[in-house]
Amino acid sequence: MANSTVTLLKAVFIALGSVMVATLIYTIAIDGLPFRKDLLFPWMAATLVDFYINIFVLAVWVIYKESSWLTSVIWVILLVCFGSITTCTYIAIQLFKLSAEESAHDPMYHLLLRQQDKKDAFSGSALHLIAAKVIFSALGFLMLGTLVYTLITNGSPFKKELLVPWMVATLIDFYINVAVLSIWVGYKESSWLNAVIWITLLICFGSISTCGYVVRQFFLLSPYDPLYLVLLNNLHRAESRYETTTVW
Repeated sequence: MANSTVTLLKAVFIALGSVMVATLIYTIAIDGLPFRKDLLFPWMAATLVDFYINIFVLAVWVIYKESSWLTSVIWVILLVCFGSITTCTYIAIQLFKLSAEESAHDPMYHLLLRQQDKKDAFSGSALHLIAAKVIFSALGFLMLGTLVYTLITNGSPFKKELLVPWMVATLIDFYINVAVLSIWVGYKESSWLNAVIWITLLICFGSISTCGYVVRQFFLLSPYDPLYLVLLNNLHRAESRYETTTVW
């Protein structure tokens, strides 16, 4: 069952990445390069803020996963430049790196955590937890302010004239990353109802919901839990806490 899950995830991320590659090539072919002033109209700017806040969330995970600062920097630059193409490529690579044993037993656990944290138990820092809450809360409020300001100054985003080719491509890019985050939310939530509610909020409110969800997960940690426990579902979080307590 777990092996089939890994196979399905590989197929999903390869397919999503391919869709974005095709979208990018098609949009460049029909509308040229995106580096133009006429594309920075208010709702495009708001969409880009939304997009890059989600990219920041994914980049934090990539930095955590990578053991080398050089590879971290390279992957983050690729995330900034190519968005969900890089997201899907990175996750597909991580899935292909899983051993047969890891694929057969809790593949999401092994996908999300770096190797070091699977073997060793670490205590966290109350200061780090506070900083994480502040950073992600600030990003959420930044997007909320951007959304409210753009609504007040430019009206509803549901207007046909806003759907220029590069806006459509940006939205596809954005929602592929939302799909990635939704898979994580589905893994974390023990209740299907909670998962559906949060995924719906992600779809409707983008990075506001992303940051809200992440901050909520940080509040579920104790002050001295390692921050990486935020990645795990309740079962794995409890097991890791037990291991940390045993070691220390």
